[in-house]
Amino acid sequence: MHWTGDPEVLALEEVPRPEPGPGDVLVRVHAAGMNPPDWYARIGFSNIPEEMRPAFPLPYTPGSDISGVVVAVGEGVGEWREGDEVFGLVRFPGALGNGGRGYAEYTTSPASHLARKPASLSHVEAAAVPMAGLTAYQFVFDHIKLGEGRRVLVNGAAGGVGHFAAQLAKLQGAYVIGVASGRHETFLRELGVDEFVDYTTTRVEDAVRDVDVLIDSVGGPDAHRFLRVVRPGGVISPVFHGEYHRDHAAELGITFRGGQVHSDGKQMAELGRLLEEGRLRVGIDAVFPLAEAAKAHERAERGHIQGKLVLQVVPDKAD
Repeated sequence: MHWTGDPEVLALEEVPRPEPGPGDVLVRVHAAGMNPPDWYARIGFSNIPEEMRPAFPLPYTPGSDISGVVVAVGEGVGEWREGDEVFGLVRFPGALGNGGRGYAEYTTSPASHLARKPASLSHVEAAAVPMAGLTAYQFVFDHIKLGEGRRVLVNGAAGGVGHFAAQLAKLQGAYVIGVASGRHETFLRELGVDEFVDYTTTRVEDAVRDVDVLIDSVGGPDAHRFLRVVRPGGVISPVFHGEYHRDHAAELGITFRGGQVHSDGKQMAELGRLLEEGRLRVGIDAVFPLAEAAKAHERAERGHIQGKLVLQVVPDKAD
């Protein structure tokens, strides 16, 4: 894109094929996952306070989640060879400034940001994993350090981060309560949630009590309503900004744990192992051709997504 604005600013055009630098690999992208930072960048980050907006150059190619095939390796790369199928979160959070450049036929990536694509997954499925999967993984294991037997509520459980967080919490032996609209109940039950709350018919703060951990992938101005849901001494982990009345939360002994997701090839490999073993599933809401990236962004803006949106670069017959 050459300027920021509505989805129509996303235009497909010919550019030179990039070359991998030292420590990088060149990947022929088969599919690219869509994430909120993609459309935040498209609108110039106008949805966040001006003093917090990252600077980024134009023209700009969005996309940090890729799945594809290595076609060249840079100096010093020993772990990857031409023909290897890989997936990963590329240059994030640095991608906010210089672009992960995943919405493309070819992109480069630091070798350490990639993992081997699970053979059981298509490129489209694999491209839906990186940012959402790593966010959930880093919250559950690095920030929360979730232990067995905890009561965990996942708000926005059917979304990208939410559906991975619910599954990873279950794998850690937690009792998981998923909050989403009613149309997602079957999906979430199939993923293993123990209890489901339809927020369109039930106020979660009236229905749930004594949660040890809240993973909130929604946030927003009324996020403080969850103070009634989390037990005194519990944990709130906000994925997105929310107004939690932190002074009152501190009086209740509630702490906050979280952080910015970052690229990590080793953690991607662990997610790949869980996916290969069938212990983790990826949800796909819709798939769009790369040329229809604007339509995919329009779909994203309507919200209520089940799983992830993916851009397909290489048709199935060529995978």
